[in-house]
Amino acid sequence: MPTTCEALEEAIRKSFQVSHLEIEDQSSGCGASYAIVLVSEDFEGKPSLARHRMVNEALKEQISQMHAFSQKTFTPKQYEAYLAKGS
Repeated sequence: MPTTCEALEEAIRKSFQVSHLEIEDQSSGCGASYAIVLVSEDFEGKPSLARHRMVNEALKEQISQMHAFSQKTFTPKQYEAYLAKGS
């Protein structure tokens, strides 16, 4: 059974100190493809690969029900810089 935005949000908020979270269903509502932007202090001092592994581990049940999943992870400071660039 496909996952939902609500299930993803619940799992993310249980696992991370969330400063900002965006979840986009890119599958036209069928729940098979999601993209997230996650900003958390938990990512301080961790390289991108370690962050992605943390998210993948926290969402392993939900990801197993998807066809595609993409993520962007930032610390609060990095996210501010990202927004300032207009990216």
